[in-house]
Amino acid sequence: MVVVAVVGALLIGLAIPLAVVLAVIVVAAAFGTLEMYKRRRAGSAASDAESGVPEKGVATRVVLTTYALLTIATLGLIQVVPYGRDHSNPPITAEPEWSSPRTRELMVNACFACHSNEVEWPWYSNIAPMSWAITDHVDAGRSKVNYSEFATSAEEADETLQEVLDGSMPPGYFTSFGLHPEANLSTAEIDELVAGLRATPGLSETE
Repeated sequence: MVVVAVVGALLIGLAIPLAVVLAVIVVAAAFGTLEMYKRRRAGSAASDAESGVPEKGVATRVVLTTYALLTIATLGLIQVVPYGRDHSNPPITAEPEWSSPRTRELMVNACFACHSNEVEWPWYSNIAPMSWAITDHVDAGRSKVNYSEFATSAEEADETLQEVLDGSMPPGYFTSFGLHPEANLSTAEIDELVAGLRATPGLSETE
């Protein structure tokens, strides 16, 4: 269960420690429930033998059912956590002097979902733990560089070109499972974007 939680966290970009905590809660609750089941079944082993139902088969079903129900219950319970529901888009105060409309278009496609005040919040951004992951991505992205508040973000913006060249932006989970296909830039589009960024004041290698 913990391994599944870690893999899931990596796929959606959720903080791994948080995913592990949720998994541990489910596992601990499941073990407690199964212990209660074992004690209760200890006195009814004879009836199982008479019914012809193998104890191992019953136990397997109980384990699977317990994990499924506790996972669903945990997912339902975490929906009451308020974090991740404040989907705001502050005013746009200043943008870079983009070298061309095409450069801005490519940046919007690849970066504005987390690095701007024009975030389009998807429907699943209201469902935990996806809402937590998305809010964390946007908060972290805006704090690093916000192209809608460029006058106060320019200090970190000079890493933009290098991030694109390294292929580290956008991150892999952002386009997983066919999400955000517009951000999955082709080689030609990346070359276009690199050329445009090099010609944009504040984002070029020489700035």
